[in-house]
Amino acid sequence: METLAEIDFQGIEERAQLREEIERHLAELESRYGRITAARVVLKGPGGRHQTGGLYEINIRLSLPDGKDVVVERTPHEDERHADIHFAINDAFHRARRQLQDQARRIRGQVKHHDTQPVGAVLRLDPSGDFGFLQASDGHEIYFHRNSVLDAAFDRLKIGTRVTFVEEAGDKGPQASTVRLLGKHELEI
Repeated sequence: METLAEIDFQGIEERAQLREEIERHLAELESRYGRITAARVVLKGPGGRHQTGGLYEINIRLSLPDGKDVVVERTPHEDERHADIHFAINDAFHRARRQLQDQARRIRGQVKHHDTQPVGAVLRLDPSGDFGFLQASDGHEIYFHRNSVLDAAFDRLKIGTRVTFVEEAGDKGPQASTVRLLGKHELEI
């Protein structure tokens, strides 16, 4: 850390044991993530306020490079375990650790990206009622069978109905599986 950590006791007596516990947690975070430039931890004693009752509140603010912060402020009011100061400290640092892990993943580019399913429209339906063809957004045709339409919705299909689908290689060219009707508020192709 570039600056000394600030540890502030509010509404409780400052105790060396609590200060050491917090410094241990901060040192563990620093050794694991190494990108913390400053830290401020506030321990608030249980007050007579109705909302927090006899629960301790631990606020943590960790400053990271590039102006990013990890902030843990809210104590879950319904969690009676926060009546124990050591539990409250451990829980707050656990939440800070999770936020640091998320920040580290973002920095390394390891954030999950979910691909969206392609959107198409029903181009033709066979008079036999067993299959049809979709037109993908890029214009190519894709075969689909009655059994690949979700929720037994094949009979609700009409020319121009918008759907999402998964494209696979079939015996005679591209075919769609997992065809799902889009609602009227979904994206257009």
